[in-house]
Amino acid sequence: MYDLLLQNTRLVRPNTQHVIPADIAISNGKIARVASFIDPNQAEKVIDAKNQLAFPGLVDAHMHTGIYAPLAEDARTESKAAAQGGVTSSLNYIRTGAYYLNKGGDYADFFPEVLAQSEQNFWVDYAYHLAPMQSSHIDEMEMLFTQHGVSSFKVFMFYGLHGLHGKSASQKDFLMTPDGENYDYAHFEFVMRGLQEVRQQHPQFADILSLSLHCETAEIMRAYTKIVEQDISLSGLAAYSASRPPHSEGLAIFIAAYLAHETELANINLLHLTSRKAVDAAMMMKLLFPHINFRREVTIGHLLLDVDSPNGNFAKVNPPIRPRLDVEYLWEAVLAGNIDWICSDHACCKHELKIDVTQPQNVWVAKSGFGGAEYLLSGLFTEGKKRGLSLNRMAELVCWNPAQRYGLSTKGDIAEGYDADIVLFDDSHTWTIDSRNSESVQGYSPFDGMEVDGIVTSTYLRGSLVYHNGEIMGDAQGKYLKRGN
Repeated sequence: MYDLLLQNTRLVRPNTQHVIPADIAISNGKIARVASFIDPNQAEKVIDAKNQLAFPGLVDAHMHTGIYAPLAEDARTESKAAAQGGVTSSLNYIRTGAYYLNKGGDYADFFPEVLAQSEQNFWVDYAYHLAPMQSSHIDEMEMLFTQHGVSSFKVFMFYGLHGLHGKSASQKDFLMTPDGENYDYAHFEFVMRGLQEVRQQHPQFADILSLSLHCETAEIMRAYTKIVEQDISLSGLAAYSASRPPHSEGLAIFIAAYLAHETELANINLLHLTSRKAVDAAMMMKLLFPHINFRREVTIGHLLLDVDSPNGNFAKVNPPIRPRLDVEYLWEAVLAGNIDWICSDHACCKHELKIDVTQPQNVWVAKSGFGGAEYLLSGLFTEGKKRGLSLNRMAELVCWNPAQRYGLSTKGDIAEGYDADIVLFDDSHTWTIDSRNSESVQGYSPFDGMEVDGIVTSTYLRGSLVYHNGEIMGDAQGKYLKRGN
């Protein structure tokens, strides 16, 4: 009756209160049955999970495949790292302009090329969030949804005066936008109005059509960067945090929230909140605009690292890693239920891009971003367990909630009819992160040397074993996740 039977698991499901002993039967890539005992004679293949935890496959809601390396190449290596960490659905932000495919133009031409380079190169299932960078992209959102199943879009609020790593000499050259156009608050407003029109045209899918915002304020960052660069008392991650101060996040959240209210766009995702000021601003906006369905995201990097982390500039990222007081406040928000999901913000940035050979301690010349999908579940389990976060709540934060928000209706749970995306997790195993053992080609990790509890031993994608005991299994089987319609 069944293709595969996983026996003797401790089942971790979202939206429940307990971890229960369970067998999991799989047929045709789907969960066929979950029960306390299933007759092994009914399965073609039987695996004894040996009392390991069984999580749903992780839905990593925020990744950047192809940002610093060719997309096809990056997909092959970094999706393996994702599978190593128990991720089975990779949702990637991508845009026109510098980096990624390094070209401008319409998405009608750009996105099919993205899909072509992605095909047969992902070891996990994948989808894309797209950023409307120019006015013509706003008109393309309806086409992107109906033809390609893209239901989530993004605004980079700080790009008005900044590039990816800091000051931008020419906005137009960096963004590759048409003459006479500006990437500014007016553009953000028109993106919101455009997406709201798409939601009105497709009311049955309005719940999964959303806009995500990178909330930092370019004007504040520009002024503070100039001040901090001249302050010799600050260096490294502390300097970078001071140059992009938390109130820049808070102000951007206020602006984004009011624009959402003005445009009646009800689904807003506030990405990678890093600080007390950012979280407090987000919660104030929830009270002020109760008709807006805000979702709040935090990355595992901002939950595990602080400005005094021993790996220094390897942890440079946007928005910055913050002081320990902000890290602990993020955990308070997680425990209070004020954070909706936790992601990796995985952006493989190789060693040579991170550390300049002539200025190895200069944080200003280091590229921004780093990988970490391979440590997402272990990191969350380690620090969450210390603080009393339940396993079921962990499954909501890294599986169920992002799947629901982004229209992945068959992902995020282990129940009949769902995709057989399953992670076996040995919660008795303590180990030290060593990037030399990662499937990523990054060559380092800001988490190197960190001792963590619990390790992914097996990752199943739609019933197929793609990672097991330190090894990637088989060929790339990841499918593009077309959402809605």
